[in-house]
Amino acid sequence: GFGCPGYYASIRGTASDEKLRRVPKIGMHIVLLGPPGAGKGTQASILAEHFDVAHVASGDLFRKHLGESTELGQLAKGYMDKGDLVPDDVTISMVLDRLTYSDASSGYVLDGFPRTLNQAKALDGALIESGATVDVAPLIIVSPEELVRRLSGRWICKGCQSPYHEVSAPPNQAGTCDLCGAGLYQRDDDKSDVVRSRLDTYESQTSPLIEYYENQGKLVKIDGQRDVDDVTQGLISALGR
Repeated sequence: GFGCPGYYASIRGTASDEKLRRVPKIGMHIVLLGPPGAGKGTQASILAEHFDVAHVASGDLFRKHLGESTELGQLAKGYMDKGDLVPDDVTISMVLDRLTYSDASSGYVLDGFPRTLNQAKALDGALIESGATVDVAPLIIVSPEELVRRLSGRWICKGCQSPYHEVSAPPNQAGTCDLCGAGLYQRDDDKSDVVRSRLDTYESQTSPLIEYYENQGKLVKIDGQRDVDDVTQGLISALGR
């Protein structure tokens, strides 16, 4: 089963059983759900600060490994560039190891993990070993049309990495960063054809999570097409209850 040490021992590059037993059991454990472009990163950061817990983003973990030129980072990039999800065994081991860090001891907001039923069960298994559980799983809901508009319009500065958007936050001069003057580029996974592939992949592999957490009585649906502040207030209100 997912809670047994043998399962984790079989995961390539996983944390040790000792570390898994140290996954924190105090504080608030939040799984923030929603498709790419729903604003999970923004909201997770705000919630982490509000509740004084760690913000653990699987995307940031992948980029960290890539920046350090690790084998895992290169492996993850190959999938991310195609708009595919990174295989479960890689993602599970990376995230569970991250949860043993001291800043997560008072709880955390998980952003981008779990994305599959297998990942959710692995997370539950690790938490059970430390006498904890996922407390709540808010789902940010945004229409597919709005998601494509949001994601395919994103551009990043080559110099300072400042983000821009063709519609909602364009630069003063097209193709040029307002802050440092460097050129802008579009990430491969933000191009429209890859965006649609990412959304299709999300729908097929992540949808079972909704039923999984709903059956546990932990799912809370949040309208993600409102202003950022309104979405935040909806989340804080739901989590406060």
